[in-house]
Amino acid sequence: MKFPKILVAFIVATSSVLTAQKKEVSLEEIWSGTFREERLQSLQSLNNGEEYVVLNRDRETGNTSIDVYSYKTGEKTRTLVNSADLDEISSFQAFKFSENEDKILLSTQVEPIYRRSSREIFYVYEVSSKKLTKISDQKIQEASFSPDASKVAYVFENNIYIQDLKSGEIKQITSDGEINSVINGITDWVYEEEFSFVKAFAWNPNGGKLAYLRFDESEVPEFSMDMFGKDLYPSQHVFKYPKAGESNSKVSLHMYDVESESSEEIDLGDKYDMASMDSEVETEDFTDFYIPRIKWTNDPMLLSVQFLNRHQNDLDLIFVDAEDNETEVILEETDKAYVDITDNLTFLKDNSFIWTSEKDGYNHIYHYDEDGELLNQVTSGNWEVTSYYGYDPRADRIYYQSTENGSVNRDVYSIRPNGKSKKRLTERTGMNSADFSADYTYFINSFTNTNTPHIYSLHRAKDGKQVREIKNNNELLKKVEDYEFSPKEISTIEINGNELNMWMIKPSNFDENKKYPLLMFQYSGPGSQSVSNSYFSTNDYWYQLLANKGYIIACVDGRGTGFKGAEFKKVTYQELGKYEVEDQISAAQKLGERSYIDKERIGIWGWSYGGFMSSNAILKGNDTFSLAIAVAPVTSWRFYDTVYTERYMRTPQENASGYDENSPLNHVEKLKGDYLIIHGGGDDNVHLQNTMRMVEELIQANKQFDWAIYPDKNHGIYGGNTRLHLYTKMTNFILENL
Repeated sequence: MKFPKILVAFIVATSSVLTAQKKEVSLEEIWSGTFREERLQSLQSLNNGEEYVVLNRDRETGNTSIDVYSYKTGEKTRTLVNSADLDEISSFQAFKFSENEDKILLSTQVEPIYRRSSREIFYVYEVSSKKLTKISDQKIQEASFSPDASKVAYVFENNIYIQDLKSGEIKQITSDGEINSVINGITDWVYEEEFSFVKAFAWNPNGGKLAYLRFDESEVPEFSMDMFGKDLYPSQHVFKYPKAGESNSKVSLHMYDVESESSEEIDLGDKYDMASMDSEVETEDFTDFYIPRIKWTNDPMLLSVQFLNRHQNDLDLIFVDAEDNETEVILEETDKAYVDITDNLTFLKDNSFIWTSEKDGYNHIYHYDEDGELLNQVTSGNWEVTSYYGYDPRADRIYYQSTENGSVNRDVYSIRPNGKSKKRLTERTGMNSADFSADYTYFINSFTNTNTPHIYSLHRAKDGKQVREIKNNNELLKKVEDYEFSPKEISTIEINGNELNMWMIKPSNFDENKKYPLLMFQYSGPGSQSVSNSYFSTNDYWYQLLANKGYIIACVDGRGTGFKGAEFKKVTYQELGKYEVEDQISAAQKLGERSYIDKERIGIWGWSYGGFMSSNAILKGNDTFSLAIAVAPVTSWRFYDTVYTERYMRTPQENASGYDENSPLNHVEKLKGDYLIIHGGGDDNVHLQNTMRMVEELIQANKQFDWAIYPDKNHGIYGGNTRLHLYTKMTNFILENL
C-alpha cells in the first residue's frame, strides 16, 4: 500500500514524539537529588505512647522546633520548644529528653569527629518554665541526664564531669584523661567504628551510681594523615589506630559513687587478667578482651556487662553488684568462629532477660531468668531474626523482624515469650521495618520492594491493622515514568553448590538475540546483604544510566554474606577474600554462558570491602573479568583495625597465610584488564596507605592502571561536586573500556 507523502511525514513525526517522551537519566540529575525519596522524619515516641515528637526546621528562617503529633491522626498537637523563642540560640541540631520528659538537652554547634562521635555546645531546656541553661562554654561530648534530671554527666577532653543543674556545681569525676593516651567515658576509635557506640558511661536507675569505661591507649600505635586544605602548609591528623595484630587499648570498668564522690575499678577476675590469653602466639602486650556493652538491669544496683575475648568467640554476660562491686558470670556464649555483638539485651520486670543467639545455626530469640537459666527459646526455624524491637508487658508479647518470608524480604511479627501465638503484623511482600510507640500501642511500618519506593503507614501493634498511611513516594513514581528505566529483577543463581541471591538490570530495549557487556557490583562483607527486595538506591539510578547505554548490571550475594544462617555466613572465617571471590568469578562465568551476555566484556566494581573484592576478582579471575573499579579498597587486612579484622581472621601472627594469600598486593602480576583504583586522602577508616601500597606494587610489576585520589575526603568521598566527579570518572572508565 502506498501512503501519501504528507501522511508518511505525519507518522514519522508522531513516532519521533512518542520516542522522545522517554528520557535518559544524567549523572547531574542523580547527584543533584532529582530522585531523592521522601523519608519520614526521625521521630521519637513520647512516654504516653499516643504521641510522638519530630525535630522540624523552617527552611526560610532556619529556626528549629520540637513539635508533638498524634499517632492516630497525624495532626500536630503542640510545640515543646522553638528556637525562634530563644534568645541564646538560633537553632539546634538534635535533642534528648529526660526520663520524665520535663527537661530537654539541646545540641548546638555540632562538630563531627569520626563516624558517630561529635563535640557540641549543650543547653538544658525546662519544658514548664521555658528556662534555658548552657551546660558549658566549651564543646563537650555525650551529655546525659541523670534519671531524675537533677544532674548532667558529660565528657570534656577525655574526662568525665557531673554538673548539678540546680546549684550549677560541677564535679570532675576523672582527672587522668589525655588526648591519644587515656580516655574516660567515651570510646576509642576502634570501639566507635566496630562496636558502634561512643558514650561509655551509664547512670544507674536511681542516679546514685555511674558506671564507666576507661581506655588506656598509650601503647596503641599512632596513625597520621596529612590534610592539605587551603593553607600554605598541610596539617597532620594524628590518632590512635590499632591495626590487626597490634596493641589495643587497655580497657577497664569503673564504678563512681555519687554520694561518696569516689570511683573504684571493678575486679574482673582471673579470666580477664591481661597476663592470660587464649592465643597460641606470644602476645604479652596485647589487651586480652573487649567490653562492648554496659547496661543497667531493672535492679538499680545490678549492672550487666558484656566481656568479649580478643578472638571474639567467647562472650560472657556478667552482673556487677554495685553494693560491693562483686561480679558473677550469668551467661556464656561461645562459637567456633565468632560471636556478634548486638543491642538486643532487654531486661523484663522480674529481671529475666531477652537475648539473641546463633547457637542453633540461625539468629533467634531466647528468654533467660535473672540467674542465666534458659526459660525458653522463643523463636526457631531455618530463618533469621533480623531485628528485635522489644517486649510489651501489658500484652505479654515480643516484637521482632525476620526473614521468614525469604532472605531478601523482611516482615514484622509478634510472639509470646513462651514461643506461642505468633502473629505476622505486615502483609506486603518486600522489606518491612517497624518503629513502635513507647507503650507498643502502634508501630510505624516502613515498606519498600523493587517496584515501590518507601511507604510509611501507621498500624495497631496488637494485630497489624493499618490505621492510616503517613507518607508515600507517588510523586517519585510519576517522575520516573518519564525515564527509560528497567526493572530490578530478583532471582537466584546456583554457584559452587549454593543458591545465591541475585538482582539484574537490563537495558530498557533489551534484545535477547544481542550480546551485552556485563558490569557486576558487590560488597560481600561478612553478614552483609546487597540483594534485597527493595526500591532503587542512588547507585541503582547510575545502573539505569549504564543500562541505557547498553550494559547489563548484576549483583550476586555470595558465601559469607548474611541472613542465610551462621554456616553460610561464617564459611569465610580466617579466609576473607577466598570463597567470596570464588563465587564472584564463578557467577561471572555462569552469567557469561547466557546467550545475551558477552563473556569477553565482564567488569566488576565495589567500594571498601567491595573494592577489596573487585581488586581480587580482576587479579585471580583475570581470564573472566576484563575491567575492575576499586573505591576505597582494603588491599591487605594487615592494614585494617583489630576488632573487625581479627573477628574474621584472627591475628596476622596466627594466620599469616589467610592474610597474605588473599591480599591483592600479592597478585598484582596477574593483572590483564583495565583497573581503576580510587581513594579519599582523609580516610580515617580504610587508610590511603592501602591504595598507595597497591599502586607501588603495580608500578614495580610494570602494570598499567588508572587511579585517582580525592584530597582530604573521608571513606565516603563526598562534599560539593565530589560524588558527581567520582561517578563521572567511573562512568567514562566503563564506557571507554568495557
